[in-house]
Amino acid sequence: TGAKGLQANYLNGEILLNLDTEDDDEIDIGCAGGIDVTAENTYNEVGAPVNSGGFSIAVTGLKGGHSGMDIHKGLGNANKIMNRLLYETKEYIRISEINGGSLRNAIPRESFATISVATAKKDAFIKKINKIAKEIKAEQSTVDPNLEIIISEVATPERVMTTISQNTLLNAIYSAHNGVYRMSHDMKDLVETSNNVARVIIKDENIKILCLTRSSVESSKFDLANALRATFEMAGYTVT
Repeated sequence: TGAKGLQANYLNGEILLNLDTEDDDEIDIGCAGGIDVTAENTYNEVGAPVNSGGFSIAVTGLKGGHSGMDIHKGLGNANKIMNRLLYETKEYIRISEINGGSLRNAIPRESFATISVATAKKDAFIKKINKIAKEIKAEQSTVDPNLEIIISEVATPERVMTTISQNTLLNAIYSAHNGVYRMSHDMKDLVETSNNVARVIIKDENIKILCLTRSSVESSKFDLANALRATFEMAGYTVT
């Protein structure tokens, strides 16, 4: 808030010393550097398969948190949970839209997807996704007791992803590292490097995946950023 009141061009220099804190009785000198990693791609939509129905999937109720202060707590990431649900049921589904997460520095609390499912496979899909949802909720029950995974029937979407684009997307997000990457060897209990898969947007033949990579060591920051770049570039995505 103070920086917003600073007169433009009042300061100049090559080094910024960050006096940052989360507590009133502490002053932290230093900062974990951050880098935005954005993966983008396009895809061709096709009509939803004949004799299929629509479903919405909602992942909600996660605690979320700050991608720096809370990354070590093992909190659920709604984007990764949604991707796991879709990956495990990919033989039954065709994705129409996904909208997950909010800000880069916030661990995603919610994700929403719209899909089509062949009518003949509806019962098998419901059985499989409910099984996976139950397993995920059990895994997260200690840190995210209010996690909800809701599967509802909706109108069949008109347009969906091709199978190839869908599978490439699910593989890429599944492979992208999320959470603690490296602990510091110099300071006890300090997360040195981490990543937050913060935002996933699939709509109107455009894909955008936003990550925030953090590290107190510059070389380690770029090591993880390059690992993410390699993951998404193998999937044919453009990475900045």
